[in-house]
Amino acid sequence: MIVPVAIALTVGLLGWAYQALKPPPPKICGSPGGPPVTSPRVKLSDGRHLAYRECGVPKEEAKHKIIVVHGFDSSKDLSLPFAQELIEELSIYFLFFDRAGYGESDPYPSRSVKSEAFDIQELADKLQIGSKFYVIGISMGAYPVWGCMKYIPHRLSGASLVVPFVHYWWPCVPANLSRESLSTLPVSDQWAFRVAYYAPWLFHWWMTQKFFPSLSVLCGNTSVFSRTDLDMLKKLSEAPSVGQVYSNFSHYLPHGTKSAVFFSLLAITFGGFGIF
Repeated sequence: MIVPVAIALTVGLLGWAYQALKPPPPKICGSPGGPPVTSPRVKLSDGRHLAYRECGVPKEEAKHKIIVVHGFDSSKDLSLPFAQELIEELSIYFLFFDRAGYGESDPYPSRSVKSEAFDIQELADKLQIGSKFYVIGISMGAYPVWGCMKYIPHRLSGASLVVPFVHYWWPCVPANLSRESLSTLPVSDQWAFRVAYYAPWLFHWWMTQKFFPSLSVLCGNTSVFSRTDLDMLKKLSEAPSVGQVYSNFSHYLPHGTKSAVFFSLLAITFGGFGIF
């Protein structure tokens, strides 16, 4: 009697663990039962779709063509503090896009630094913006720009990293500096990044469990920002900008469900904290 009960409990526990560790399937925009598509999109060679937004002067007239890569808490609708007069004076064309899993772009859980670089290249080619372009990576959007510099440097007119994220396990960075930098983060963020790096198979459970807090950005915790950061964010919200200003993650994912948010977070965290 004891053996069958033990087997049943073991099977039940394994089944629960499998469900807890496995992320739910995402709801893809435009698919049956999925959210509608409201933005223009391009279809990549592997069948995925990327949603995009263009602004500035027409690309046929532009002297400077810039692809903007958003970060974690963002989308193609992010705000940039550029005055329209300056855009016209410098003849700038901007191309914003939803990275895989964000907004109306299809998810790609196996994304990598290399795949994101080639997504950018293919997007540029599909929209025929020319053989060369500039790239700007913001926060967690910096590592795809790094990928562009590594894998498609011949396509770049220039690259800029704006407040780029920090990889705390880069071997080229002194370990003591990495540890010191990591220790300044909220404890919940420290553990989330450790789980993502050391036990990626456990990350879905970690981000959905209720015993411990997860990433502070998902909880609206601003303690990670310094006073200077907060002052700068306030100024940016008041400045003339390209695009719209949104205040929280749900606005950046108008069609986002819990699974879509998870896939975005999982993929971008793995991409940022992977080995490259």
